[in-house]
Amino acid sequence: MNVFKFISKYIKTLFINGLIFLLPITITFALFSFFFNLVKSWLIPLRKLNIPLLEAIPHHEILLIIIFILLIGALLRFFILRPLVQFVEDILSRLPLIRTVYSGVKQLVSAFTSQDQLSFKKVVVIEFPIKGAYSIGFLTSQVPHQIAPDTEKIYVNIYIPTTPNPTTGFFVMVPEGTYMETDLTRQEATALIISGGILQPERYVKKQDVK
Repeated sequence: MNVFKFISKYIKTLFINGLIFLLPITITFALFSFFFNLVKSWLIPLRKLNIPLLEAIPHHEILLIIIFILLIGALLRFFILRPLVQFVEDILSRLPLIRTVYSGVKQLVSAFTSQDQLSFKKVVVIEFPIKGAYSIGFLTSQVPHQIAPDTEKIYVNIYIPTTPNPTTGFFVMVPEGTYMETDLTRQEATALIISGGILQPERYVKKQDVK
């Protein structure tokens, strides 16, 4: 009986070890495969171009869309498409349901880019979601006096991203001074959040290695 328990426990351990090793790899490949096939399905009309040189390249639709994105980026860089972009955004901003989603997603995405220096002013550490537990958050702005929970205090808005998707998270209003400011950049904080703390800022890791 003891031998049977030992064997079953050993087999269970082997199975769990194999599962832990294969699961992240399988999920990663599955996600990439899903998005790859999804993008390919969107680009099927590009096959009608029948360009002989491209036909010799496997999955040339991906190459075409990359070139297309680079082209759009170049045109935007030189302000050629700015009026058209403004026109499209004006239309989207007037549609009842779409305008809320579009403006919110656009502001959130731009806040994580290096070009936006205003949306996320500082990376902070705040006690959340329970006492004794701390989360990384982004200080966005000061709460207007009219909607502050206590008009005798200064409140700030803090966005707390979730792992592994930082574009979803929690919005909290807290009194000034109830959080700790850090010297993390937005990119460092984002990498830390997405990886669940695995990807530490290199400058901190190097200091630890020296010690």
